[in-house]
Amino acid sequence: MGVLRDNPELALFLCLAVGYLVGKLRFGPITLGGICGTLIVSLLLGTRDVSVDEDVKTVFFALFIFSLGYMAGPQFFANLNRRSLRFFALCLIELVCVLGIAFGLAKGFDLDVGTASGILAGAATESAVVGTATESIGKLSGLTADQISEYQGHVATAYTVCYLFGLITIVLLTSQFMPILLRIDLADASRELWEKMRGGARGLEADEREALPGTVGRTYLVTLADGRTVGDLERSQGRRVTVEGVKRGSELLTPTPDLELTLSDLVQVVGRRSAIIEAGRLIGPETPAVPGLDTPMATSQVAVTDRATHGSTIEMLEKRHPEFREDGVYITDVLRNDQHLPAAAQTELQRGDVLTLTGARGGLNRLVSKVGAVVRNDSTDFVYLGLGIAAGSLLGQVVVRAGDVPLSLGTGGGCLVAGLLFGWFRSRRQTFGAFPPQAASTLKDMGLAVFIACTGLAAGPHAWPLIKEYGALLPVAGIAMVLVPASVSLVVGRKLLGIEKPLLIGAIAGQQCSTPAITAVTQVARSSVPLLGYTITYALSNFLLPLTGPILVGVLGA
Repeated sequence: MGVLRDNPELALFLCLAVGYLVGKLRFGPITLGGICGTLIVSLLLGTRDVSVDEDVKTVFFALFIFSLGYMAGPQFFANLNRRSLRFFALCLIELVCVLGIAFGLAKGFDLDVGTASGILAGAATESAVVGTATESIGKLSGLTADQISEYQGHVATAYTVCYLFGLITIVLLTSQFMPILLRIDLADASRELWEKMRGGARGLEADEREALPGTVGRTYLVTLADGRTVGDLERSQGRRVTVEGVKRGSELLTPTPDLELTLSDLVQVVGRRSAIIEAGRLIGPETPAVPGLDTPMATSQVAVTDRATHGSTIEMLEKRHPEFREDGVYITDVLRNDQHLPAAAQTELQRGDVLTLTGARGGLNRLVSKVGAVVRNDSTDFVYLGLGIAAGSLLGQVVVRAGDVPLSLGTGGGCLVAGLLFGWFRSRRQTFGAFPPQAASTLKDMGLAVFIACTGLAAGPHAWPLIKEYGALLPVAGIAMVLVPASVSLVVGRKLLGIEKPLLIGAIAGQQCSTPAITAVTQVARSSVPLLGYTITYALSNFLLPLTGPILVGVLGA
């Protein structure tokens, strides 16, 4: 242990490695996850008086919370509209319930501010609350340094116990019990809803691929189209096909609209399957692929920046831009936040969504600028990143008094708000402030993991006394603070808001910000349909729940 005490960087990364290994342990449909595993390992190691400098924890928490806000920002602001009010109501239910229960437990059982905050963070399975609450406790007046250290340790310990029971409860509740309560087979209900969204077309299972893809390329030998121009051929099919290449003897020709086809030319055509078949009847027999004439399908990622596109479905977007059908370009993926949504006809698009467009290169290049801005995410813009975190840190220093109660966002809350604003602003014009999703996700995960490890190491000496003092209260609180808001949301979501059942289950997982829960739900559903509800409440709760830490600390510490 002396080596770990003298080399805190060794202890820190050992906690990460062993913690994430522990987090991979699976119990039925439940895995602890790397963050919970890291906290357990760091708490155990912390009992041996191994610690890391406090500044390390502060820096990495700022990176985590800013990245979290940055990734959620576009969807958070996009969901502040009438259409999302019914999902916003679920987030408010979560917010009111967890704050009310935590405050009631604190008063009823005379809990200190650290234990109450840890129960709130763990039962809500929202790791960010650990940071915002811990920071707020450090700013409470009237406490000695030892009391602050003790209460901050209680946050981590209570969080660990309550998180375990809260996680198990939300995973089982959403993936196993809610389908029974709603009297549905989740897989069948998701498939039916997807078919409805696709205009009646059957959705594919996760392991299925189209046997007859809609976009195809074919090569034909000219025997019937002698003297016909490329433009005539494309117009004859309503511009649902494009001529991508012409080979005359050994020469490759540029397929301009005025180019006349002659006997024995080899022509490559790309477009909708039905149109390709019709075009072939006008050109001549189909031939095998021709070396040098095989034009590959290209892909491009485009961010939705046009205000008119926000709220449109994929079907509406394709009708608004005939180039989709004319040039054989298709939307094959929709990325919202860090979730992939089905590219179905009725999938509603929002500003900030990243669309993957696939098609022949010529048609793709003509269409991209009309849909949005090409995503420039080849490297991180550290100027934008640094300014965002600095602005968030300054915002967190602002103190507002509600009577005698001082309220402050702190570094955590300030960086969260700054992340939301900077992420939203970037989504409107994706030509500056690049922060690739992979980089943002890595910083978010790394920042949280290091912060949790530092917190666990500092809390280790206080862990066992707290568990002995409160015993069964912590697991019971963890279960209750999941069951109450989830049950209320289930009733309100169906009876008052009329949310479709698969979407409602996903939304309840999202209001809890529980990635393990939505993972289990989509596995049971064998579909990504529940993600459509999850992404909305997840974005909203990611902003609202971290703010509950300073609120609870401020009220209890007054």
